[in-house]
Amino acid sequence: MDTAASGPLPSPGQNLGASASICGFSFCLPHPVPESRHSDALREKVRALPDTPGVYLMKDRLGRIIYVGKAKSLKKRVSSYFQPGRARQLRHQPKIRTLIEMIADLETIEVKSEPEALLLEGKLIKQWRPKYNTDFTDDKRFLLVRINLEDEMPRFTLTRFRKEDRSRYFGPFAHSGLLRRTLATMRKQFGVLLGDSHPQRLADGRWQLYEDVRAELYGWPNEVSAADYRVRVEQACDFLDGKSREWLDELRAEMMERAAKQEFEKAAELRDVVLALERTLARTRKFTRDLTRLRPNDEALRSLQEALGLESPPAHMECFDISHISGTFVVASMVHFTDGVPDKDHYRRFSIKSFIGNDDFRAMEEVVGRRYRRLIEEKKQFPDLVVIDGGRGQIAAALKAFVALDCPPPAMIGLAKKHETIIFPDARAPLNLPLDHPGLNILQRLRDEAHRFANTYNADLRSRKIKESILDDFPGLGEKRKAALLAHFGSIDKLRAATVEQIAEVDGFGPRFAEELQRFLGERPPTSAGPD
Repeated sequence: MDTAASGPLPSPGQNLGASASICGFSFCLPHPVPESRHSDALREKVRALPDTPGVYLMKDRLGRIIYVGKAKSLKKRVSSYFQPGRARQLRHQPKIRTLIEMIADLETIEVKSEPEALLLEGKLIKQWRPKYNTDFTDDKRFLLVRINLEDEMPRFTLTRFRKEDRSRYFGPFAHSGLLRRTLATMRKQFGVLLGDSHPQRLADGRWQLYEDVRAELYGWPNEVSAADYRVRVEQACDFLDGKSREWLDELRAEMMERAAKQEFEKAAELRDVVLALERTLARTRKFTRDLTRLRPNDEALRSLQEALGLESPPAHMECFDISHISGTFVVASMVHFTDGVPDKDHYRRFSIKSFIGNDDFRAMEEVVGRRYRRLIEEKKQFPDLVVIDGGRGQIAAALKAFVALDCPPPAMIGLAKKHETIIFPDARAPLNLPLDHPGLNILQRLRDEAHRFANTYNADLRSRKIKESILDDFPGLGEKRKAALLAHFGSIDKLRAATVEQIAEVDGFGPRFAEELQRFLGERPPTSAGPD
């Protein structure tokens, strides 16, 4: 297996010879270890350790974890670092000596067995990345399978580097030969394209997968629509995802077997691969929702039609959400889904213009009215379904907008987040669909996207407000504390009216700094404050 060994740091009593070499680094002879460096409290803690398997965490004087180790016996292993007379034995082990000099405290975690200690050690090293542990978290040497689901005809390719490019990744896989054979089998089994394929679009909109005899060898139709090919891709992703976890289970079993046989060096190598594979699989989960969005949504839309009593499946849906902080920076978003998939060309965002303050209902009435007044003026079609993020109050506000427009509303519902309750604008009782209902899942994705889009706009607005603020002229006030002030008070006018005690309540402010800020604001006329 081609992986870097990351076994435990050698104990102080282990003789490395005249020239110490740890993790590929050689060291010269340093000064002896001062025996009296460690406190009596630390020595007492070491003496009280149990004679059981476990993991120990060494800390420096600032409380930072600088080393994580495992032990068959915590008492024997940890006490070996603090035995008197170790200075001479550490002459050729400067890394260990430096570590011991820095230890100011330690924690231990008892476990049932040494194999369990091995697993816990790896997890804690990954979590804390201590300075004196070998870094075994790099998985770039192993092969990954990459597929960009946003391509019209996605291909499965191999890479050694992960990018934040919204592609889906599987792996890493240490056994490259086995992986390549698996992909070749997958191509025949599911009819998908690998990296050596270059499909061509035909005149009728379909795709020709191959120009040579490979089409006959693989046994799949060579001319296919993008939608039909997408189904093949989904099946192959499910297979590869399952294969990844199957290999992960096999690696875990082998690792535990090696550890039980006290083959800890080999077990450590397997642990590295397991941790890398676990991390990669965890990362790919965030792409699962993207895959779901790309799947054909006909069934989900039909189920939503039946649940809501619509005349046809809602091919075009729009959702509204309001975002603010205590009545300030009030904004709204509207997102548009076509065939159950985000259609970002039709997204809209709104600043509230008709009032200042905290009133979600008035804000909803305003933005719904503005949206559909414009569609009326431009003689464009209304969506098949309008979704309001909220309950009966928000629905009533949206209906008022259509009354003011003297226009019958399209099909409309509210989605109350607490219990995912669907609220109707008429006399129908609220509806709660099963949480795994495909129609409800589409509504949730629509609502969550509206919420994300509104919050993004709100954050942009606050950022611009902060940059334009009079607070820029106050010396010593950074962006974080400026943002904290505006988030706490909502506007410069409210900040001006605040007492020194109220300003001092904000994180990062004390009475003296608060007094200076109040004096500064009092010396500036309100007209110079910029937009609030």
